Amino acid sequence: MKHQETAQEIIKAVGGTNNINSVYHCVTRLRFDLKSNDKVDNGSLKKLDKVMGTNISGDQFQVIIGNDVAKVFDAMVKEHPAIQQSTENKEPKSDKKQNVVLKIFETIAGVFAPMLPAITAAGMLKGLLALFVSLGWMSAGTDTYRILSAIGDGVFHYLPLLIAVSAARKFGSNPFVAIALGTALMVPDMTELLNGKQAVAFLGIPVTAVTYASSVIPILLAVWLMSYVEKWVDRVIPAALKLLLVPLITLLVMVPVTLIAIGPLGTFVGNGLSGGINWLLNEGGLIAGIVLGGAMALIIMTGMHYALVPIILSNIATLGFDKFLPLTFISNMGQAGATLGVFFRAKDEKLKTVALSTSFTALMGVTEPAMYGVNMKYKKPFAAAMIGSAVGGGFALAFGAKAYVLAGNGGLPGLPSLVGEMFWYSLSGMALAFVVGAIMSTIFGIKEEEGDAEALAQFSPGASTAPAKVASSDAASVNVDDMGAPEPTSDAVAVAPMTGKSIPLKEVNDPTFGDELMGKGVAFVPTVGELVSPVTGTIMNVFKTKHAIVVRSDNGMELLIHVGINTVKLRGQYFDAHVATGARVQAGDKLLTFELAEIAKEYDITTAMVVTNTADYKEVLPVKLGEITMGEDVLKAEI
Repeated sequence: MKHQETAQEIIKAVGGTNNINSVYHCVTRLRFDLKSNDKVDNGSLKKLDKVMGTNISGDQFQVIIGNDVAKVFDAMVKEHPAIQQSTENKEPKSDKKQNVVLKIFETIAGVFAPMLPAITAAGMLKGLLALFVSLGWMSAGTDTYRILSAIGDGVFHYLPLLIAVSAARKFGSNPFVAIALGTALMVPDMTELLNGKQAVAFLGIPVTAVTYASSVIPILLAVWLMSYVEKWVDRVIPAALKLLLVPLITLLVMVPVTLIAIGPLGTFVGNGLSGGINWLLNEGGLIAGIVLGGAMALIIMTGMHYALVPIILSNIATLGFDKFLPLTFISNMGQAGATLGVFFRAKDEKLKTVALSTSFTALMGVTEPAMYGVNMKYKKPFAAAMIGSAVGGGFALAFGAKAYVLAGNGGLPGLPSLVGEMFWYSLSGMALAFVVGAIMSTIFGIKEEEGDAEALAQFSPGASTAPAKVASSDAASVNVDDMGAPEPTSDAVAVAPMTGKSIPLKEVNDPTFGDELMGKGVAFVPTVGELVSPVTGTIMNVFKTKHAIVVRSDNGMELLIHVGINTVKLRGQYFDAHVATGARVQAGDKLLTFELAEIAKEYDITTAMVVTNTADYKEVLPVKLGEITMGEDVLKAEI
């Protein structure tokens, strides 16, 4: 699927442009601010080739894309430019209460994420220059070095201007007026005035001397306040004078207010936050490393690490280093190691291939495929990754590991950002996280049948449906091993196995069934918690979790009936089986009963009934859709 098509499908699945307040992207995911997350069609999103998964952080809805995220984003905003980090002409979100702390974190993340390409490019260059000088490949002070150094230093020196543009987009104000505000604070004459020995005042009000170059918090607070001032001025100024007076009055108000109040306040807040976190990192040592290292994956999942970017940048600008960044490298190595452990333990060749490839991408600094595609899916590897990261983080902070630039990549390509006197401690912490994560993941192992994958694979189109011998207490049971898989002998009709509403299979919110990967069939939304046999034949398998049954009719039609979506996670709770594998049944015989109301509290109760040997038939078609009672003809298979 082309990026443009993917972009359109994503927009459609998140509720259309009318449901989007704004969108931006980070290294691997699209981050949506939606009016209502309830309008999102997760099933449609997860069917898209480019979509690895979804996540909700606070009120932010995230679509995980991977390496092509920038291309999908560009295609999206090319067609719909108004949704790019803009709040103009957008209705407010629902009035549900939001966590204030999470809202602040999301706002900071929304400002800094679009800037990261420029910041990380400059940081990587500075790291490479440090590496080249340390290896003797380049001499500091040469013309070439100074030019390259200027490329890296320029972004950080004029960082307030980048923040001004991004913050203006986030807060819905004019970005060019925001730049004008930033340049007024950094113009050489202003810098000289504030750095002079004489006291400075504006209209008799004292102005506190603050250095704005490379600062973060002051301009962020200033543009936030400017957005309110600008909108208020815009409301009271006549339309004919808006172009001239709105930006003029905004700047005349905001520059003095920033110099007198916001700049000193922002500097105080920034220094306080940096001081508190740095105290924890410096004094916490081993314990802080274990806790933060182990929890780093969770911090990254919520996007809270973006909220620390201002502090990281402040540390690098004022101290020349930062101690938090090495933990992000270490966390990524833990994820890579844990996924490698899955490779060692997995038996399925496809899973082994996926685990090995995602382990490599995690080593390169892109962890979403490993984290969401493997480690979180099988749970134990994710715990192994956190243990590895805790060990590596404890070692790193115990010995004072540091990062010296913000390179923007937490994998092997970002190593130049760690080059310095503490480089080997950072590298050792990364190695420990990788090795421990791999060892623990190998020891823990995985259950490859989780998510029903292994069990359902037994009944995929073309697969043999004869399971191993299962003891049965049913007097009418037979040995299913002796039955083979005979070809259908005639057309077959199945009756409705439950009372409720029959719907097309494609409407099931699960690609395994909705995309007919298991075969063609029909689905049901039950109103009664009882399942009966749709045919006369033999029970081929009663899943141990009792949420699914396979039955073969006497004339050869094989049916898988799966009650609910993801109900395997209930591990049999709320289900009772009334037959066993190998039992003979008549159409209408009771197979399962289940507590419909209890299951529906947590899971989609839509029930799929598919013909797993669809390939043996010319047509498999629903006979009746809509309200239906168990026992009515519902599905026909024609040879």
